[in-house]
Amino acid sequence: MKTSRSVGYGLLAACYVAQHQEKDFITSQGISAEYGIPLEYLLKVMQSMVRGNIFHSKRGPRGGFKLARSVDKISIQQIIEAIDGPSRTDLSLSELPAAGKIGENLQASFDEATDAHSEVLAGVFLSKFISVEPVKATHAKKSKSKKKSKSKSKKEQVSSS
Repeated sequence: MKTSRSVGYGLLAACYVAQHQEKDFITSQGISAEYGIPLEYLLKVMQSMVRGNIFHSKRGPRGGFKLARSVDKISIQQIIEAIDGPSRTDLSLSELPAAGKIGENLQASFDEATDAHSEVLAGVFLSKFISVEPVKATHAKKSKSKKKSKSKSKKEQVSSS
């Protein structure tokens, strides 16, 4: 499964807004700074999400974005569709008349897989991600401590020989 960069940015933005929903409106500048997303690109993605009823937006110095619905009513699939449109896999085999039944069967199988994929993502809601701890901080600490403990045990083995 491959999704667009826009979808990735939109998912991050939606999770950020969900995690900070106690504030009135969240600025796109804050999201851009938090994740290192180019601001102009992020604004286009977020406007797609406003049109897709994921966010409400407000202009002005106290403006920004907030969720249009509660976190348990916004699915990952809804965010994807707001940004990229409905998921469809077109193999373009209809352009090859010689593909015949095989082409039709292949397309039907890909359509079935796309529908199953969409159904799974339609059952995953933003609420699943709002209490997640930042991975960068915890992952970096774990990696360093594992390396230190490995190097200590190697030193201990050498000194005990």
